[in-house]
Amino acid sequence: MVGYTLIIAEKPQSATRIAEALAEGKPRRLSRYGAYWLEFKRNGKKHVCVPAVGHLFVLNTKKSEGWKYPTFDVEWVPTFTQKGSEFTRKYYRNIEDLAKHADDIIVATDYDVEGEVISFNILRYLCKRSDAKRMKFSTLVKSELVEAYKNMMPHIDFGQAEAGLTRHYLDAYWGFNTTRALTLAMREFLKNVFILVSSGRVQSPTLKILTERELEIRKFVPTPFWQVELVCIIGGQEFVAMYAEEKLWDKKDAERIVNECKGKDAKVEKVRRKSYKQLPPFPFDTTTLQTEAYNQFKFSPRRTMSIAEGLYNQGLISYPRTASQKLPSKIDYKKIIQALSRIRGFKEDCELLSSMKTLKPREGPKSDPAHPSIFPTGEIPKKLRKDEQNLYELIVRRFFSLFGAPVVREIMKVNLNIAGHPFILTGKRTIEPGWTKFYGKFVKLEEQILPDMKEGESVKVKEVRVLEKETQPPKRYTQGSIIKEMEKKGLGTRATRAEILQTLYDRGYIRGKSIEVTEFGEKVVEVLSKYCPKIVSEELTRKFEEEMELVRQGKKRREEVIEEAKAILTEILDEFKKNEKKIGEILSKAYISFKRGQKIVGKCPSCGSELRIIRSRRSGKRFIGCSKFPECKTAFPLPQFGEITVLGKECKECGMPMIRVKVGKKRAYTMCINPECRSKTNWKAKTKVDK
Repeated sequence: MVGYTLIIAEKPQSATRIAEALAEGKPRRLSRYGAYWLEFKRNGKKHVCVPAVGHLFVLNTKKSEGWKYPTFDVEWVPTFTQKGSEFTRKYYRNIEDLAKHADDIIVATDYDVEGEVISFNILRYLCKRSDAKRMKFSTLVKSELVEAYKNMMPHIDFGQAEAGLTRHYLDAYWGFNTTRALTLAMREFLKNVFILVSSGRVQSPTLKILTERELEIRKFVPTPFWQVELVCIIGGQEFVAMYAEEKLWDKKDAERIVNECKGKDAKVEKVRRKSYKQLPPFPFDTTTLQTEAYNQFKFSPRRTMSIAEGLYNQGLISYPRTASQKLPSKIDYKKIIQALSRIRGFKEDCELLSSMKTLKPREGPKSDPAHPSIFPTGEIPKKLRKDEQNLYELIVRRFFSLFGAPVVREIMKVNLNIAGHPFILTGKRTIEPGWTKFYGKFVKLEEQILPDMKEGESVKVKEVRVLEKETQPPKRYTQGSIIKEMEKKGLGTRATRAEILQTLYDRGYIRGKSIEVTEFGEKVVEVLSKYCPKIVSEELTRKFEEEMELVRQGKKRREEVIEEAKAILTEILDEFKKNEKKIGEILSKAYISFKRGQKIVGKCPSCGSELRIIRSRRSGKRFIGCSKFPECKTAFPLPQFGEITVLGKECKECGMPMIRVKVGKKRAYTMCINPECRSKTNWKAKTKVDK
């Protein structure tokens, strides 16, 4: 088989869609090594579309004597040489063989920095070429793929490739060296135990932001205050009005007001109505999609991107990694809406949108040279899992809402006076639902409709009461809000932020959906801030992000940025070495304390001592046992596979401690440690527990 055009796709699913879109007839699927490619004719010429599976090459340190730092001796190696990525070998060999007989190559990986690095490495290492033609598309629908083929770029995007390579080198240098430094510092104090303590160019500044919030919360001293509220009866309904001064700092003042108001009716002094318009939201970019998916479904940013990429590869939505809040000017809104009307649950909204004279979406200020905002393509889904269905509906309804009219809301404020004391009764109502009709269940507007009232009118008072409250500390970051904060501070990219956050969880630096920094995570930040502040510097990380953008634009050379980074990192690591023993000792103590705490599950129901996770020396099996053994023989079984996290909360059914179990890539599940708990009646996961 010789003399064909080879098209390189990023993943198997996208390769299939590209081949089906471009083929004259039906493409022929062939396989070798357990991987496949698709053959078809286009304009009378043979084409072969072959998939990669993401990155087929990764940066690694060259083999040398010992584990030392600083090291900048890195090289690109096949991904299949890394543990856990052996499956990529078949894709590697498949492309390598097919490239030998191709007389023309077209790159059709995702059009972004990572997609360009993937294709650039495949071209130079597997195809032995320095350039190729380039298809650029934002959806995997047939019309756009055909257009991308007809108007393909004559070269790959070298600006994106250079920016991507720069990022990979910087992240590798930072990751390899700071991780080695921290790990080696602790090795002397953790005899016979090898603990990998990771750090990173974006990871460490992000952990610092989370730690600073944790310390703010801890240092916060609540201040008591009092509020006075008035319960009144208007038109047979109860309403609550608040004292005009929101917070009273002296309890005696609050009690005096209540006493002076007792037994008296209120008088309406003033009625004010004010209407305002609320514009539709902007189209989804990556960050707002991740934030909204967390708010609506509690999806982690990584899970959101995984689901979104699946929807993209099925041709259902546009490319989900984008900074843009603008829709492409060329797309036919009416055509997409008419197509979506065939989907159950969208018909009524689509008919309403189709009846509009003009369809003009609201767009945001942000743009992206690579891709537009995230929108549905109009392709009809065949069968979606529940999480896919949820995210898909969110994206569709957000798209619909862009064309809606502004919401018209009214605020009604009624000033009440009782014994010379001012109270305010507030009502809110929607006059015109506007775009919220289309966003549906994903928008919640507070409604309190007050009856008509006139000035001078008397209002019956049922009760005047004092509420005792206290000021609240700052809220912890959620997975949605920290992603937003990272974007605001210029840390990481839309493609990397979710993975960076997940790494912090995986390393035991943070825990919980309302993110809490662990004792060990705090110590890492404390030690680095004291001895090597540049490792956790937001400014330094942001500076390199800006320089990588200059590389993409061709205003700075990759080699220049890399050399600068090596010099700064060498300076940082020299400083680290001077304090290596102090750092190692502090972190080792914190790590031992952290691991010990992770094994404490709760209190023993029999004797009140600690329940701990224990591994039997005889059988090797793990279980929960009492720290007072052998005096107390209370014990509970545990699943024998997976990572166990103590949740620090009690079961609602029996009051025993709860744990979370995560096995491989499967979704984590929570369980009560009590095998006889009513929550486990007919519970399938019970079969996983070793009794």
